[in-house]
Order: sequence, then structure tokens, then C-alpha cells
Amino acid sequence: MGTESAPRSGPLTNIRVIEMGTMIAGPFCGQLLADHGAEVIKLEQPEIGDPMRQWGKEKPHGKALFWPVLSRNKLSATLNAREADGQALVKKLVEGADILLENFRPGTMERWGLSYEDLSAINPKLIMIRVSGFGQTGPYAKRAGYGAIGEAMGGLRYTTGDPSLPPSRAGISIGDSLAAMHACLGAMMALHQVHLTGKGQVIDASIYESVLNMMENIVTEYDVGDYIRERTGSFLPKIAPSNIYPTKDGIWLVIGANQDSVWARMADAMERPELATDERYATHGARGINQIELDELISAWTKTFSAADLEERLNEFGIPNGKIYRPPEMLVDPQFQARDSIVRVDHPEFGNVAMQNVTPRLSETQGGVRHPGPALGEHNEYVWGAVAGKSTEEISDLRDRGII
Repeated sequence: MGTESAPRSGPLTNIRVIEMGTMIAGPFCGQLLADHGAEVIKLEQPEIGDPMRQWGKEKPHGKALFWPVLSRNKLSATLNAREADGQALVKKLVEGADILLENFRPGTMERWGLSYEDLSAINPKLIMIRVSGFGQTGPYAKRAGYGAIGEAMGGLRYTTGDPSLPPSRAGISIGDSLAAMHACLGAMMALHQVHLTGKGQVIDASIYESVLNMMENIVTEYDVGDYIRERTGSFLPKIAPSNIYPTKDGIWLVIGANQDSVWARMADAMERPELATDERYATHGARGINQIELDELISAWTKTFSAADLEERLNEFGIPNGKIYRPPEMLVDPQFQARDSIVRVDHPEFGNVAMQNVTPRLSETQGGVRHPGPALGEHNEYVWGAVAGKSTEEISDLRDRGII
């Protein structure tokens, strides 16, 4: 089968990526690159494929619903990289690739003869993205490391959840996704260096460090002030008002009015202008000290409104606010609709399916969703024929021997 039917668009249309690895941390990086126009060739174990083909809560007809999103815009080719002939095919693809992306346990690529030294000897401009739990060096490097472990060791789990309960997860595989985003950022930096110097490099993105990088100033707080940030549930200590607040129809709104000027507008919206100058609430520091009683005061006021009326009132006074959305609310929201934040894509088995659109938006070279995740080996003929230069007979032989 040939390449994609829809033309690629975006700033990366001249970039070819070889994606090796499975699950989320590596493949989400590949999704981001593909969304912005890169030709991403995903290599999967013959007959087995990426386990993500089976993930997702709802499985119509036994098929998973994570795969269409995570592997959208990619090409799928099968390859047994554990065999010497499969390793030779990887090296052939590397000749014309800009990026090779992998998220195996450190040491795996070296064991297969596919180290960066091996591959950069073939293509000095090659960028190798390596996503792993603990990075490529250090005493933990070769440990198995999933996203949940990185979230725990990076500090996110301890600070997430209600203080009366054990540490909680975020509800999504955020550690994996953060590692993928850092890996993608590193690749863009490395592409710039290739443009300047003609030399590629390795991007070493660990899950635990990617989580740690998002943890604001928690390490410095402890190091200087001997303060350990604890779980606080729906609010941040000393940042007030910034919480979820009830309405009379049972819908919660998030309101953020912690900046002094916004708090003054909030006081006006509440028809309590004296609160803006009350010494208990007049400054950011004072509101932090009196956070609990301030939230109680605001909650008593918000409960007198329906959610729609409260939203209208807050918007009238320029107070940041928003309902807590689930997918049903996202699909009908006018802001989402106006910006096409959610798009519909034709899927050969599920029909017309909704998924999030490409972000960020570029004014001149916007990417897009061209197709959902492909069938296993759907693009074998294109990848091993047009890209790797193998004849029809050679492709047939590779298939018969279980290499592809």
C-alpha cells in the first residue's frame, strides 16, 4: 500500500521520523511530530504490534479506542528488530531519516547493534530521541520505569489528591506525556543545531526528570525554607481565592481571583466592595493567611446563583472562571466549536470519531489530523519498497521469514 492519501501539512513536512518503542512515552512524542507534518514511520513487532492497540476503556468489536488517537497521522510497518536482518532494515531506514525515536529500556538498542554510535556512523545528522524511566545514565538507568513510577519519584504523586487520603494519580498518564513533550522539545532544539552544524545528537528524556521539571519550586522551598508541599485537594495554599465553588444547581465552578486587581473586581461582583480594602483580604499575603474563611465567604455567595448566572456575573466583571468539563460538555461548548478544538476523523471500523485537534496553532504552517491510527503493517509496501528500496520479491521473502 502507498503512503497517506491526504497530503501532510505543517512545519515538519520535510522531516522523516523512525518510531521504535511502544506504549505512551515514546509514541506520544511521535504523535506530536506527526501532527505537525513529519512523516512518522512506526515500526511494530509482526503479528503483535504495539500493546496500545489493545488499550482503552471502551472496545467496540474488540478494538481499543486509544490507538486511533495516539498513532494518528503515522505510517505502520512491521519489523522484528531482534533479528539481524531486521536490524539491517533499521539501518537502511536511518540513511534517509532525520530522527529515530525509541523508548526501550536503556541498553536494548545497544544489544541490537543499533546504538547511537552505530547509527550516526551511517547518518551523522541523525537525532536519536531516547525516552526512558530514569534516563540513559545513573544507577537506576536499566530499571523498568513506567509513567506512574516517574510521577511518584518526580514529586507529582505526593502533592496530588485530598490530604485525608493516600497520594492519588492525575487521572491520565501524565508522566509519560510530559516525557514525550520534553523529548519533542529536545528534538526541535537538536534540529536547529543540525541546521547550524550538520551534526545530530542524542535526546535523553527521562520520565522522572520530566515530571520534576514541572514541579515548580518544591525543591527550593524545602532546601531553603524546610517546607514540604503537601496535598491540599482543590486549592493551593496561600493562593486565594482560587478554588472550586458551589452553585445552587449543584454545578461547581473554578474561580481564580487571587491577583489584587482581580480580587477588587471580585469584591465588586459580590456587591461587597469593602472586602477589597479589608485588611484580612486586601493583599495577596493576607488572603493567603485567611484562605479558609475567605473561601467560605465566597462559597456562601456563589450558592445563591445558578451556574449559568454565576458564570455570566463573573464574566461581566472580568473574573477568570470555568466549569469543570467532561467530554459531553467539551463537545457542545461554543469556544471548542469556534476553534475546532475537537475534530472528527473517519475511521474504517468506528465510523466518524471525535478526538482533540492539533495544538499549538501555527499561523502559517498549521498541522492537522489526516487519519487515525493505521492497521498493523498497513504501509509495509511503501516503507520497505519506496523508502528502504526493497523489491517486491525481497519484501515477500522478508515477510515469509517473519522479519516484517
